[in-house]
Amino acid sequence: MFEQKQINEVLDELDVNHLNGLSEKEAKARLEKYGPNAFQETKPKTKLQMFLSQLRDPMIYILIGAVLISAFLKEFGDAIIIMAVILLNAIIGMVQESKAEKSLEALKKLSSPTAMVRRDGVTVEIPAADLVIGDIVLLEAGRIIPADLRLINTIDMKVEESALTGESVPVQKDANFIANGEITLGDRLNMAYLSTNVSYGRGEGVVVKTGMNTEIGKIAKMINESVDELTPLQKRLGELGKILGILAIILCVLLFAVALFQGRDVMTMLLTAIALAVAAIPEGLPAVVTIVLALGVQRMVKVNTIIRKLPAVETLGSVSIVCSDKTGTLTQNKMTVTKFYINESLQQISKLDYDTHKLLVDGFVLCTDSYIEGTSRFGDPTELALLDMGALVNVTKQSLETSYPRINEKAFDSDRKMMTTVHQTPSGKLISYTKGAMDRIIGECDKIIIDGKIRPITDADKKKIQVAAKEMASLALRVLALAVKFDDNSAEEKHLIFVGLVGMIDPPRPEAAAAVEKFKGAGVSTVMITGDHIDTAFAIAKELGIAEREEQCITGSELSQMTQEELNAAAPNLRVFARVSPENKVMIVNAFKSHGHIVSMTGDGVNDAPSLKTADIGVAMGITGTDVAKGAADMVLTDDNFATIENAIEEGRNIYNNIRKSVFFLLSSNLGEIFTMFIAIVAGLASPLKAIHILWVNLITDSLPGLALGVDSGDPEIMKTPPRNPKDSLFANGGLAIIVFFGFVIGVITLTAFLSTPVITLMEAEQSITLANIKLMLMDEGIYIQSQTYAFTVLAISQLFNAIGMRNLNLSIFRYNHLENRMMIIAFLVGILLQVAVTEIPILTELFGTMELSLTEWLKLVALSTAPLWFHELFIFIKFIKKKTA
Repeated sequence: MFEQKQINEVLDELDVNHLNGLSEKEAKARLEKYGPNAFQETKPKTKLQMFLSQLRDPMIYILIGAVLISAFLKEFGDAIIIMAVILLNAIIGMVQESKAEKSLEALKKLSSPTAMVRRDGVTVEIPAADLVIGDIVLLEAGRIIPADLRLINTIDMKVEESALTGESVPVQKDANFIANGEITLGDRLNMAYLSTNVSYGRGEGVVVKTGMNTEIGKIAKMINESVDELTPLQKRLGELGKILGILAIILCVLLFAVALFQGRDVMTMLLTAIALAVAAIPEGLPAVVTIVLALGVQRMVKVNTIIRKLPAVETLGSVSIVCSDKTGTLTQNKMTVTKFYINESLQQISKLDYDTHKLLVDGFVLCTDSYIEGTSRFGDPTELALLDMGALVNVTKQSLETSYPRINEKAFDSDRKMMTTVHQTPSGKLISYTKGAMDRIIGECDKIIIDGKIRPITDADKKKIQVAAKEMASLALRVLALAVKFDDNSAEEKHLIFVGLVGMIDPPRPEAAAAVEKFKGAGVSTVMITGDHIDTAFAIAKELGIAEREEQCITGSELSQMTQEELNAAAPNLRVFARVSPENKVMIVNAFKSHGHIVSMTGDGVNDAPSLKTADIGVAMGITGTDVAKGAADMVLTDDNFATIENAIEEGRNIYNNIRKSVFFLLSSNLGEIFTMFIAIVAGLASPLKAIHILWVNLITDSLPGLALGVDSGDPEIMKTPPRNPKDSLFANGGLAIIVFFGFVIGVITLTAFLSTPVITLMEAEQSITLANIKLMLMDEGIYIQSQTYAFTVLAISQLFNAIGMRNLNLSIFRYNHLENRMMIIAFLVGILLQVAVTEIPILTELFGTMELSLTEWLKLVALSTAPLWFHELFIFIKFIKKKTA
């Protein structure tokens, strides 16, 4: 709005005299009316709120019910253990969630702490928070803009806006510019925005917006309003929890119906119902998945990736679109000279030779106001690129100025589009260098120097220069020209001698093209989103292999005319989005998400924060990235390397596969428990397992192998396959059949172990083996305890063997490299030792209601427990035969 108005109109509207500024009295009144120049903060969740939110889960509701019933029946041991399980899961979830978002804090830090203003005709420095609408702010190089300003005076002022707009070079500001209608942020030459900084020149501006009403404030609000969506894994585990919760309730109802039909004791059946409910719920699953993801985070660190939110590890594996900011992400965020034209020849910068091209190098290095000291760089990025060009041939500005001191100059301004410096040579002669826009320089040249010889410039010369400049412009290079003048200390820009041209660009990262190509092989598309101009964006995109045709490009102004639905329809054919605003970026991400894609957004600027948060995976750059971008992101690349995303996606895919193996293992174990309990109860037998047995197996015996599966080595071929369909369930591709089959095997052998003692006793007594006789045998307390101990032991040990088989359902265990997963070996041995402990240590046998076992009994039970492995081998053999006969 203000960019479309004359300076006097703005000052009149804001009721301020720019020479005197506001009075202190008026400023105080406006501060009370509009509030401080600061961001509103959202109230963070308390630790208690985070803790309670972890309890809103169907599986937890079932367990809470089990606690209450156990306590009512005075089974306090069971109640305490189940309650401990609930609290453990809630604490793990709370710790994960307590990694609170830092976006708004970072945005606050971006606000300039002080501002130079004119009040009551006097220049004073005040806290930026005290700025009000109508304040006249004084700006100079190095100052951070303290609010949104309508510029009222500019003197060669350039503002670095890349963090806000994505523009890779500072913008030349012009207070007298008037916008004709709506234009993008990057084109508002008469405006300066909060958090950007003055890189050159000076000026004055009147505050038009403060706090949450600034452009940065709008971004803060967008970050605040973004909804944190559940990742695919969270959604599936949530659905699984509901299914298992419903299953537990159905089983308990069926159990009661059977109990009433059989005339059983209600209190006994309540205890059995608790055991069955506990069997239906994989208590260790949330902890195992969380810990596997946490271990995945450690693996990510090795590929230069810091994960801020655990579920992002899994989500990476299903990413199908990588939306990347151009400046600083696909490119180096550093203007670099890539071509030069001299002596009628356009060449790559690698061909630059100081002896041959001395005049070109000296001129472009000396005719600058920027400088480099060690690793510190000061000044305009365009001039810094010229200094870097000198460094390529071991020439520095400091060394040249020692030999060629500056004695006069004519500063750059936006009207002339030129800059001139005059120097004294070591021999005492004078030489002036003029650099600037090619058309302006050529217009002032009447001579040209070629191979050291000066002659009048001809139309043919000018045409060759223009052809070279056009070729560079076609590659989106920014072209600068250089001319000289001898024996004149006036810095007058007339009758110049043309020397040459240079072309510069913010170049692509060397590794980015290879990463884009790898993404194509993995079925992942790369999309460029930038605040830069469309020709520059397309040139970089074409070089990287992101886009092939200009029709795949669109500008922010075109986007602003489209509805979200129109963009959704057009998105599949678009690969480059140029001159976009933060709002446009969010629209773009949503457009790709509307096609069912899992979208990753990479970026480093403030302008990227809302889209980083909206995307399924937000990826920020760790070195050049702003705190705001890091705060809004799910993960941060510590090396700012676009190619690191490819490694992260590969890790994400492997981690998801490992989680899937863990889920298969845990659920097949739970199904074995359900099968054991339900068949026994329906048959009218006593309960084969106590609730505490099942909890022990689910939490202690199963958790370590589950974790071991979660850290299994990755599949080397995984990046040659397309991303996983986000709509596929955890049990896709035969997963459910695997769970049911191995659950059935575990159930059968557990029941076999449970019934072995009464059956053998009946056989020894030469009595018939009938259901009624088995029931009678189990009424004997000694036989019942022994039977439960056998069932408990086989259930626990068989699941350890089951975990070994689950490592790879396409390979025989005799072809495994077992040392590849040493944690599985440790988990197996620890599981055996723990199970021995609950049958051999008196205090534990009393707590678990078990009995000591002899070595012979142990050998028989372990032999029975190996059944899942033999069925695993049978499974592999059948697959092999099918493959052979196919």
